Amino acid sequence: MRQFVSRASAYAAGLAGASAVLLGAFGAHALRGVLDAEHAQIWETAVKYQFWHALALVMTVAMVPKGRARHIAVHAFGYGIVLFSGSLYLLALGAPRWVGLVTPFGGVAFVVGWVALAMALARHHGA
Repeated sequence: MRQFVSRASAYAAGLAGASAVLLGAFGAHALRGVLDAEHAQIWETAVKYQFWHALALVMTVAMVPKGRARHIAVHAFGYGIVLFSGSLYLLALGAPRWVGLVTPFGGVAFVVGWVALAMALARHHGA
């Protein structure tokens, strides 16, 4: 399995997961009482999506052979985390509403990542 992992992708996957944990803890502790219920929910949604897609990124990096579909999946998951979760973090902290226009692009990136992952796995396993 080691031959599938590139150093940059491994670091990106680890950073995505570690920052999800840190941002979740920050939201639960440092922002408790600072954010109203609506903004706290937005923060929680950002953390959940970041964490799940960090796991998808780890799976993709660790288990899928290098190739075009894997490359697309890795980048799409990364862009999705930045655009989707990043825009939600900013909105939770009081950014202007127009920042929310970025969020759907992150959602589309997540979908592209999952489709590319499916294609890479199907190609690798001969399905």
